[in-house]
Amino acid sequence: MRASLIQINVDPQEPVAERRARAAALVQEQAGSDLVVLPELWHVGAFAFESFAAAAEPLDGPTARAMSDAARDAGVWLHAGSIVEKALDGALCNTSLVFSPSGELARTYRKIHRFGFDKGEAVLMTAGTEPVTAPLPDTTLGLATCYDLRFPELFRALVDAGAQTFVIPAGWPAKRRAHWTLLARARAVENQSYVLACGTAGTHAGVEQAGHSVVFDPWGETLAEAGPGEEVLTVDLDPARVAKVREEFPALKDRVLGR
Repeated sequence: MRASLIQINVDPQEPVAERRARAAALVQEQAGSDLVVLPELWHVGAFAFESFAAAAEPLDGPTARAMSDAARDAGVWLHAGSIVEKALDGALCNTSLVFSPSGELARTYRKIHRFGFDKGEAVLMTAGTEPVTAPLPDTTLGLATCYDLRFPELFRALVDAGAQTFVIPAGWPAKRRAHWTLLARARAVENQSYVLACGTAGTHAGVEQAGHSVVFDPWGETLAEAGPGEEVLTVDLDPARVAKVREEFPALKDRVLGR
């Protein structure tokens, strides 16, 4: 299974419509991949809190339509990162969108753990409540977003729901880049799963982004890592390796707590 992570640059001087079109074109260029991943809130910027309300869209809004078309044009499964969703009740949510190769919106995931410590996203967004998996032909994705990475109990719940590959779009700050890599590797090792962690590049709302999107295998080995700038990271995965690792080193069977 070939996966491509698009570490797109978020520049506040670039109009959202132009970045949306550019992201769609980048997705279309990955037509040889099976799965394509975009980062968290790439259309507005994960720290551009003042813009969230104005940038909010329904699930059939312009970003969703553009990503649906791009997935269909490329013939790929597309995790389109996340958008600021304006729900039917008016609430704002940090919502990830997964499209099938036919362009169907196959899954949505509302971010459960909101960042901000009673500021920013933590007060502007409504939290999701349910872990979400997305079955693909070769693997089952477990969906998480950015700050979720710090909460291992979510990933255990996703494993219990059948996840073999975690997809984690993020807008992770550069000053905590070491945590990004450490936590992503830990989630791979402790859950014996692939981790596809896709972040943004650039600086928005004064916050420099970490970049360094990374892919870990079920042993925690680094399969590919991006640099700090805009980049497309492509890697070939062996979905059968998850079951093989879990069979050869059956640590998950020895769980005692949380079952």
